Parts: sequence; C-alpha cells; structure tokens
Amino acid sequence: MTAPTTAPTTAATTAAPEDRIKDWWSTAIVDIEPGKIAFRGYPIQELIGRIGFAEMVWLMVRGELPGPERAALLEACLVAGVDHGPQAPSIAIARMSMTCGIDINNAMASATNVLGDVHGGAGQAALELYLAIDARIRAGESLAEALEAVLRPLIEARQPLPGFGHRFHPVDPRAPRLIALAREAVAAGTIGGDFVTIGLGVEDWLAAAKNRRLTMNIDGVTAVIFAELGFSPMLARGLFILSRSVGIMAHAHEQAQQGGRIKGPTPPAFGYRYVGVSRRTLAEPD
Repeated sequence: MTAPTTAPTTAATTAAPEDRIKDWWSTAIVDIEPGKIAFRGYPIQELIGRIGFAEMVWLMVRGELPGPERAALLEACLVAGVDHGPQAPSIAIARMSMTCGIDINNAMASATNVLGDVHGGAGQAALELYLAIDARIRAGESLAEALEAVLRPLIEARQPLPGFGHRFHPVDPRAPRLIALAREAVAAGTIGGDFVTIGLGVEDWLAAAKNRRLTMNIDGVTAVIFAELGFSPMLARGLFILSRSVGIMAHAHEQAQQGGRIKGPTPPAFGYRYVGVSRRTLAEPD
C-alpha cells in the first residue's frame, strides 16, 4: 500500500496567520506605527530640514543617503528634465485634460501614463545600451571593439539609437552642461568616469559611422550620470518621470488659471484632414 503523500511545508504556510498577513506587503522602505514614521531607519523628524529632495529620493530607492556631491549630480538631472514645452505629448495631455474639467491629479496621471518606451523611456534604453557596452569591456574587449559589437547591428537594422540626436534641437542645450558637471565629478573623484567615456565614445563612433555628429540628448546624458551613480535602467525611467512630473504639474496648473473648455490639440478652425472613403448613401430598404 502506497503511503499517503503530504505537501511540503514552508515557513510561509506554517507561520501564524498574523505574521502571514504582515508579511504580505513586507517592506524595507518605511516603518510606521502610531506616533512614528521612519524611512530606511531614519526618523522623519531628523530628515526634515536637514536633507534635500534629491537626497530623499536617493534614500528611498537606494536605502542609504548619498554624499553631497553625488546628490548634486542627481539633482542636476532632475532639474534638467522637468519640461520640454506644450508640444511634448505628456505636457499637451496635461493641459488638454484640465480643459475637460478634471482635477490636477487626474491630469497628471493622464500625462504620466504616456511616458512609455517612445516618449519617456529613452533614458532607460540608453542606460541598457551603456551597460551592454560596459559588460563587453569588463569581459576584455577594448572600448572600440565593444562599441562596434553593440552599435553596428543597431545601425545596420536602422534602429533608432536611444539617447542620441534630437528631433528639435541640433544640439540639446541640456547635454553639454550635464556632461561638464559629470567631467568635474570625475576629476573630483565623485564618480569613476567609465560611463562618461562610454557615452562620449558612442558619440564619436556614430560620427564616424554616419558621417555626421549625433550628440547626446537629455536621455543619453542623464543615462550616463545615472549609470555613474549606480542607478538601474528601470530607475532611469522612473527618475525621468519624477522630473517631468514637475513640468506636467506646472502646465496643468497654468492651464487651470487660463481657463478654456475642451481644448483639443489644435484650434478648431484648423480642422484636420479626412482621408477615408467619399460620401456614401445607405440603400433604401425594399
């Protein structure tokens, strides 16, 4: 006779119900009890007035406070990405949403929801690109060999290279300033500089491959700094969204002050182009 089998026991199934409930949303980020709020072990009252917002962001996602020099680099990236005008889809959506009679939280949510791979995700993709190049260098390839191995297939496949070139700016005015800050940080020993070298190396490789210079844009240069600071690709996107949310909020608020009802993407007098079939008539029933 075969002995009955029993399901394997685990700590999760043998724990007391109260412990299982508490473990359902376990977190190392915040500890809250009546009269107590602590972030990563620091009581909130010790943080208020003593650290800046960029340092708080770092603490929340990384678990430790950064030094002032590294916090300043993060803050520079957050400042640089806040807005790119009402023609940027996320900003336009925020403004249109406000004219539909919703509140600012709905407008901000509507706007941030379009920050995906195409609009808002290039920084994450650029950081992934830099990490692929860095991995080959760490495996023994030269910078030139790693650039060729990673970039050539993308160029031959005619894929857009995330973080380089800009549809509006011949040179993105935010990039030179951020690169200058990154170089200063390398000279001061704040960051190592490997990803600064990789980012500038991609620029040089593209100039030779395309016979024209595609400089880093805001996504490419912030990806360099985020990589130097040790942020993951996912957080590169999250940090951009955090930054752009400031512009989204400002435009939503401004539109609320200006008023207007149900404003579309263009003034109604300009209309749009209909490209469907010409007018048809439904046949009369027999």
